[in-house]
Amino acid sequence: MTIRVAVAGATGKLGSVAVRLIESADDLELFAALDSKSPLESMIGADVLVDMTLPAVSPGIVHFAVDNGINVLVGTSGWAADRIVDLERRVAERDGVGAVVVPNFSLGSALGTAFAAVAARFFDSIEIIETHGPSKVDSPSGTAVRTAELIGAARASRGPVDAPRTDQRARGQQVASVPIHSLRMRGVVARQEVVLGGDGETLTILHDTVGSSAYEAGILLGIRAAAAARGVTVGLDKLIDLGIAEPAGDVPEPTVRETS
Repeated sequence: MTIRVAVAGATGKLGSVAVRLIESADDLELFAALDSKSPLESMIGADVLVDMTLPAVSPGIVHFAVDNGINVLVGTSGWAADRIVDLERRVAERDGVGAVVVPNFSLGSALGTAFAAVAARFFDSIEIIETHGPSKVDSPSGTAVRTAELIGAARASRGPVDAPRTDQRARGQQVASVPIHSLRMRGVVARQEVVLGGDGETLTILHDTVGSSAYEAGILLGIRAAAAARGVTVGLDKLIDLGIAEPAGDVPEPTVRETS
């Protein structure tokens, strides 16, 4: 069965990658390529809408798709917990509709976020530094927000991270108690560092994206998953088997065993 796909933001950097991949895939058909001037009605009849637009317009486009019974793959940044809760409510009101929200389509990024959530239970000092090119309009990045939210969930029984003097603006923006520092500069595609500190040591989980080809496998996986989705799924990690259990609020405190 061929999946008919509409792409919103088709002329943008990530949208144009999605269009190329769809046109090259045997099981996908490019139903419509929407730019900023296209009427939203152009997507009606598609099986999946791929949203690769801007944070300010993304919710309206996604809600239009859901209200018209079209499944959605959200690749636009800026979908923090409050937006996702609203999307979950809207999707629940529509039988047979689903949405997949992917803050970052890179496999390595998904792994880095998952590793950070696991490590968060063992360290009390945790901060995130994320870097993107100057054209990125939002900060912090959706990937950093997602990482911080998962760190917060993993630490639910342990409490907030130790982040002193967060009243000072230079200390970054806190998400789930984790300070996030955003850099926007030339020469960078995307980079995220999660720095975890404990007594006498630090652990850094670093992921670098050096080219848009890093997103290709994740985009295709996301489109195919969105076509069959019911409800709302968040994160590329939910679409692949990481072999890591989902953080839960009742996870016991980590125990470090000493050997003689």
